[in-house]
Amino acid sequence: MAEKREYRMEELAKEAGITVRTLRFYRERKLIPPPRREGRIAWYDHTHLARLRTISALLERGHTLNGIAELAEAFDHGRDVGELLGLGEPTEETPVRLSPEELADVFAGQATPENLAAALDLGYLGTDGGEIVHISRRLLDVSAALVREGIPLADVLTAARRVRDHADALADLFAGIVLTENRTTEDLKRLRPLAKSVVEAEVSMALDRRLRDYNS
Repeated sequence: MAEKREYRMEELAKEAGITVRTLRFYRERKLIPPPRREGRIAWYDHTHLARLRTISALLERGHTLNGIAELAEAFDHGRDVGELLGLGEPTEETPVRLSPEELADVFAGQATPENLAAALDLGYLGTDGGEIVHISRRLLDVSAALVREGIPLADVLTAARRVRDHADALADLFAGIVLTENRTTEDLKRLRPLAKSVVEAEVSMALDRRLRDYNS
């Protein structure tokens, strides 16, 4: 847990391993949030320090200041993860907390502002205070595996949006079958593994058909 203390500008720059001039430049570029003012004194806290360390880490990974500024803007205005998951609602997915530099590493340099904006819009990524949260460990692992196989992250996200539309339609179909006059959402929760098994089997058979088509 980050230490909750405050720093003057010189102290913050020293802790972050940068010069005061660089800190002023980052502030002017709005790469860090404004400090708390007490008269003429500007006070910075652990969130500013974390952001500065993230900037340094992303610069080391080849990101530009313009790109980092766009990332900061996207995440500062991203949806709260509670809004994405629905507080108190059941889910079989495990959210994953990531720093910006960890996210950059997962996607091997493809965590561009455009791709992250698409992931935020899709609802894969949300924010929780100053942290980034991916809504599903399984989706994160699959997306990263596809990128490692040479598939561009932009294509993965485009496909994900189409999959989301089909998944919503399938969920509506199954819910319509289960939620008859004498059944409740508890029945839908209990029977959801059956719906997942049907979809998994159908996708598997559909891929078999595609493989036969391509090999014929």
